[in-house]
Amino acid sequence: MEENVFELVGGEPVFRELAAHFYEGVVMDPLLRPMYPDDLEGACERLALFLMQYWGGPTTYSDQRGHPRLRMRHLPYSIGLAERDAWLRHMLAAMDAVGIAEPARSMMLHHFQHTANFMMNRPD
Repeated sequence: MEENVFELVGGEPVFRELAAHFYEGVVMDPLLRPMYPDDLEGACERLALFLMQYWGGPTTYSDQRGHPRLRMRHLPYSIGLAERDAWLRHMLAAMDAVGIAEPARSMMLHHFQHTANFMMNRPD
């Protein structure tokens, strides 16, 4: 049986670290920071749980919050090219910081690029 990405990268601790590194970038980003709550602890937890579930880990995210509905949850925010690029930059930096290696890196990068494009809701 082929390993899933969750197992391949090291499971829950790696995804929690990935989310933490991502938010370290967001907190310093003048473009993205206003889109997030003052206290990032809950957002960090939700991102970690979502990513774990998406990549083959426990279903805790859906058990707690239901269907992810990513686009709907992000519609209140104006997301164009600059926001997309900033989000991707922080996620890629987080992947580098935690050492996501191939083949998981390519799979995750492809997904993050696709998702970032999908989340855009403003023509630039």
